[in-house]
Amino acid sequence: MIFYTTKEEFRQFSNELPLNERTELRKRAEARSPEGATFLSHSSKDEDLVVGAIRVLENHGATVYIDKKDPELPPYTSEQTALTLKRRIEQTRKFVLLATENSKESKWVPWELGIADGKKGLSRIALFPAVNERYDNSWTTWEYMGLYHRIVWGDLEGYEKRLWMVLDETRNTAIPLSRWLNG
Repeated sequence: MIFYTTKEEFRQFSNELPLNERTELRKRAEARSPEGATFLSHSSKDEDLVVGAIRVLENHGATVYIDKKDPELPPYTSEQTALTLKRRIEQTRKFVLLATENSKESKWVPWELGIADGKKGLSRIALFPAVNERYDNSWTTWEYMGLYHRIVWGDLEGYEKRLWMVLDETRNTAIPLSRWLNG
């Protein structure tokens, strides 16, 4: 059995940390080099979920990069913004999209996913769905979103306890999240 992560669970993962640790976790992801990191794409409307996603990913071996305060990004959207983001996506090892209904409505998130698709291919991209209800997978019907692997948790054959994994739903296979992040 597999489970999608609810928005409330993402918030809980964040709130389990003291405020200063949450702030530091976020600042490190914003300040680090993208070289070899995991690019976490998200809608600015989902800021309350980001620290929870970073925490899960980093607890499984990722070094998360988010572009919010990248010093090379101009203060306003321009051609330079697009060029820098393309370069950042290319520099990272993996690309994870925090998938919510806000992702679909974002001007940048679908564009970043398209760039990642062209630069990385399907095997190095995963969606990390944040759903309202545990069994809600309606987001997979959003045009192209159903193409990508998903970060979920649950039972995986050969493992005694539930774990975070990357699911390839089209092949009905999964691997542990830590192996995918470090592979």
